[in-house]
Amino acid sequence: MPAMDAYTLNLVFLFVALLCQVLISGTSVECWLRRDLPRPQRFTWLALSLAGLLFALHNGYALELAVRTGLYDFRQATLSMLAGLLAAFAVHRFRRLAE
Repeated sequence: MPAMDAYTLNLVFLFVALLCQVLISGTSVECWLRRDLPRPQRFTWLALSLAGLLFALHNGYALELAVRTGLYDFRQATLSMLAGLLAAFAVHRFRRLAE
């Protein structure tokens, strides 16, 4: 298997970050739809869902820019992926606490 260059690795990292943000948003919407949670907690889940969607949109635009033009920032993609993975882990844990 050939080694990946920085550009390909950048695309993979941005895709993983995008996927994490979409999963965060979906999980947050699922928790927001639960009627047994207190109202302030439901609004917090809604805000987290909207934030996840905006971050997913941002990562999607960065991915599109890299694919269409070849312009990319490897450090930004790495940080986006790490932030997405950590946030997805945190949301998963918060969801388990809310149950």
